[in-house]
Amino acid sequence: MSDIHLVKLCVGADSLDDLLGWEKARGAVSYIHTRNRPTRWEELLDGGSLYWVIKGVILCRREIVSFDEEADHWRVGLSTKNILTEAQPRRAFQGWRYLKPEDAPRDIIEGETDLPPDMMKALKEAGVW
Repeated sequence: MSDIHLVKLCVGADSLDDLLGWEKARGAVSYIHTRNRPTRWEELLDGGSLYWVIKGVILCRREIVSFDEEADHWRVGLSTKNILTEAQPRRAFQGWRYLKPEDAPRDIIEGETDLPPDMMKALKEAGVW
């Protein structure tokens, strides 16, 4: 299991629904771009995840599966499944930051949340649960 994860701002998203909608519209495409490859990229491939910060709060994560060099940037391959996490506040930052596993928010297991039923239904339809 990885000793490190990444945290990245989900710029432009006002809610988790925004992120899920964008991903659904993109279809099977599961990656993000970054100018520089993280120096600890090999550790990230051993079970590391990308934690999304939406409006100042970590709300979900996706496992990192690859790093591919493009012409002027790196493409970070992500699993196709979003995993909801406990909400964890984060201050604004640029780019990405490392996150130690012991500092990462806990995953939410289905049935352990107080989300409204309509939101849970939407998350299931989006493939999150």
